[in-house]
Amino acid sequence: MDSTQQILENNVQESVTKLKMTHRQASKKFENLKKRYKELKNPPPGVKVVPQSWPFFSLMDDAMEGRLQSSAPILKALPNNKFAESEEVNGSIQDVDISTNCEPQERKSEQLLMQRENPYQDVAALDRERALLDRERAATERERAVMERERAVMERERAVMEREKLMLEKDRDALRSERLTLEKEKAKWLRLMVQKERTEEVTEDDSKVMNSDAVDKRERVLFLLEKLAENI
Repeated sequence: MDSTQQILENNVQESVTKLKMTHRQASKKFENLKKRYKELKNPPPGVKVVPQSWPFFSLMDDAMEGRLQSSAPILKALPNNKFAESEEVNGSIQDVDISTNCEPQERKSEQLLMQRENPYQDVAALDRERALLDRERAATERERAVMERERAVMERERAVMEREKLMLEKDRDALRSERLTLEKEKAKWLRLMVQKERTEEVTEDDSKVMNSDAVDKRERVLFLLEKLAENI
């Protein structure tokens, strides 16, 4: 017999001390034991387990590693519902009756098995959920860090825009001041031009008056000379 039958025999022996089991129930129980052993032996990444907390781990580990070969008794299924057990001392064969018509007992055995294994399964499930939550928390932290960096970049860009806005306001004020200065200079220049034109007009009028007086004087002198010549 291989080493896995040793595990089956031990678990069946434990169960038949209280109630009979069907072959299907015994096989199902052994499959559950193997599944539980594999979960503890090779847990998912990031999940911490304590294999020694499961009472069958050491036995299953010995069986799976081949350390129990040739040491398991033979199991024999009987066709009736009678329970028989015989054992010889010092390596004799042990016969165990595995009943085929024990549905109520089968259900009770399943319940007992579930009650025994559920706490450990719950612990493993909690460990997996905790690992999943840790990964999600780490992902959330990374996303938050990325958002913080993007927010810092946006704040720096906003500060640059504010400085540029202030510079534009200063340039606008400077242009406004220059425009006012130019307007004042233009008005002053126009006043000077008007005054110059007026001064030139007055000077021209004065020249005309002086020329007219000179002509009149010359004409009077000529008239007097003519009169004097006639009298001579």
